[in-house]
Amino acid sequence: MAKVTIDGIEVEVPNGSNVLQACEAAGIEVPRFCYHERLSVAGNCRMCLVEIEKAPPKPFASCAYPVNDGMVVHTDTPMVRAARRGVMEFLLINHPLDCPICDQGGECDLQDQAVGYGGDTSRYHENKRAVVNPDLGPLVQTVMTRCIHCTRCIRFSTEIAGVPEMGATARGESMAVGTYVEKALSSELSGNLIDICPVGALTSKPYAFTARPWELKKTDSVDVLDAVGANIRIDSRGAEVLRILPRLNEDVNEEWLADKSRFALDGLKRRRLDTPWVRRSGKLTKTSWPDAFAAIGEKLKGVTGDRIGAVAGDLADAESMLALKDILASLGSNNLDCRQDGAALDASRRDFYTFNTSIAGLEEADAMLLIGTNPRHEAPLINARIRKRSIAGGLKVASIGAPVDLTYKVETIGNSPANIAKLLDGSHAFAEVLSDAKKPVIIVGQGALSHADGAAVLAAAWKLAAQVGALSAEWHGFNVLHSAAARVGALDLGFASGKTLAQMLGGGVDVLWLLGADEFDMSKIGANTFVVYQGHHGDAGAARADVILPGAAYTEKEGTYVNTEGRVQRGELAVFGPGDARPDWKILRAFSSMIDKPLPHDTLEALRARLAVVNPVFDRVDFLPRFGCSDLTGPTGDASALGTTPFQPTIANYYMTDPISRASATMAACTEAHRPATAMAAE
Repeated sequence: MAKVTIDGIEVEVPNGSNVLQACEAAGIEVPRFCYHERLSVAGNCRMCLVEIEKAPPKPFASCAYPVNDGMVVHTDTPMVRAARRGVMEFLLINHPLDCPICDQGGECDLQDQAVGYGGDTSRYHENKRAVVNPDLGPLVQTVMTRCIHCTRCIRFSTEIAGVPEMGATARGESMAVGTYVEKALSSELSGNLIDICPVGALTSKPYAFTARPWELKKTDSVDVLDAVGANIRIDSRGAEVLRILPRLNEDVNEEWLADKSRFALDGLKRRRLDTPWVRRSGKLTKTSWPDAFAAIGEKLKGVTGDRIGAVAGDLADAESMLALKDILASLGSNNLDCRQDGAALDASRRDFYTFNTSIAGLEEADAMLLIGTNPRHEAPLINARIRKRSIAGGLKVASIGAPVDLTYKVETIGNSPANIAKLLDGSHAFAEVLSDAKKPVIIVGQGALSHADGAAVLAAAWKLAAQVGALSAEWHGFNVLHSAAARVGALDLGFASGKTLAQMLGGGVDVLWLLGADEFDMSKIGANTFVVYQGHHGDAGAARADVILPGAAYTEKEGTYVNTEGRVQRGELAVFGPGDARPDWKILRAFSSMIDKPLPHDTLEALRARLAVVNPVFDRVDFLPRFGCSDLTGPTGDASALGTTPFQPTIANYYMTDPISRASATMAACTEAHRPATAMAAE
């Protein structure tokens, strides 16, 4: 540790820190544009100037100057103030007077620092330069005349996203930042360029000229469009969600957010269900809540419990799943399933179906095996965390699955479950890499578990983890990567019992309740099966339904969600749903009273108390303890029954995986922009 004195305040900082970090440790603000805690140091903007004693009498860029023991730094001397004013004057030479129309207005680092550290006059009267705005695709709007060449976007795309598409051409006044060849950004994290840009050069294209930040109501919540559970802030005005931004959570998403989670919000107001519907004479007609409930109640009369089933969708909250489970129990049914893809998940033990290493724990791994998963599409933020660990050095990654670009070096072992056997018997060289690692990690994706021999893959993966030392009292290296936000919470609640979804299809039940379930082939439902669809979008499930009950989307209700690592988090209500749409648990509570089997909870607090009774993990909100593994007994399944059929990707189109993103015009534009050239040529 080095002792440094900043403006008379003595602090200790780790050796190798820079002066700017020492200033932050002392609680002293130093202006900056190019420096970012998670990016490499560039030293471009020269705004973070300080004066250092016993050094040449000139200002130093604090971001690029390492600390020394006994160093004395001054951040507010006449020389420093004059130097910063000069730098700001240079930065504003070519910056346009766009503040009244710039989407960055009110959240602009350049505005704030010009007021705080700049002068009130300028000596430059020459014409400002103009720069052509490259088209970066449907998500990021460019006004590059505002660019101050901080290169944050270039470093982010290269270092964090791993897709080095951004760069600078030419030098001096002619320097321009953009893609070398005009094209849509192909990273699933491209929206973060908007957050890290300190000026209005890169802004949100869908949000352009929509609102000012002081007009918006800000609500902290969690994302549900994948299973990572990224912490988000929902910005709304009136009844409309206008913007979704990431919140800082070092254990989950750091300060990043995937593009689908950020930009699919326009799907919240399209194709919405806002009133109950009942199918009469083969045609869906609008009706009232009492009539819809009566139609369901009439159909349930005389139907035995074993002929009733329910399927929970990928976006369902824990409260609504528990309420639905309790209703079916009152009707004598335990036919519940949440595995729309047919994944062979073993719910007998929690660490058989969770991401046990934890997302942050991946940074400790020194060897990794991916089985039947493409984390770049299934969980872009987890993929970014793996890349972060990879570029730090010392991590070897191998994959069993279709070869894809994951933005870091991966050794492809093969594309069928049989390749796991090569690692179990040691015939493949990567088996030795896993065995020699101190903290090996195995990640099993839904593409492996929904395979025909998914149960064997799960058992073999666990056996391999135990064999290579990934399971110990101090380290749990076995992980299941989910792609559905509701899946872990549903398994925690026991929403996988009785008949499976496959057994409920084809006439396996007489009444099938779909709680936002849209991700399976509806044509396989028996022709005489009465279908109740409870959800918020007119998607596949609603088209097949006999009764439609309009629910609330995740931005329109308070809900509990459990992410892929088993972390319990809560989303908050930001806006109210359209028309007659109501939170799902309230719909179920009202229906239970109508059929004279009232649920025992009238309030959300009472329902959450019951959640904790059913499974104590729901009482552990926003906290995830790290566990090792002391019981090496594996999941059910024959680890030797591995087939040779290749794994198939679970996500064909990253931008459309759920009812919200499929209803989004922005996601449709992304799909069009990223269609393979072969598909366009064929058309």
